[in-house]
Amino acid sequence: MSEAELIFTALAELSTQQIAETENATGMVKNKTAAKAGGGIAKKACKELEAKTGKKVITSASYLPASNSGAVRKSKKSSGKKP
Repeated sequence: MSEAELIFTALAELSTQQIAETENATGMVKNKTAAKAGGGIAKKACKELEAKTGKKVITSASYLPASNSGAVRKSKKSSGKKP
């Protein structure tokens, strides 16, 4: 996920939240409508940026640096002796 993807995701979430609050959305149906509107705002902004820059916003790359996800910490085993 690129930095731009993170920003547009945040825009969609913030837009959705503010629309839902403004419309006092309660229940699945009203919140789904707010989510579609919020996502639409971010989609429109994303498409506009892609058109201006000629670069894709959505990537397969990871924004976060790689970690040693395969590395497992070894825990100290108790010797069975009580202190």
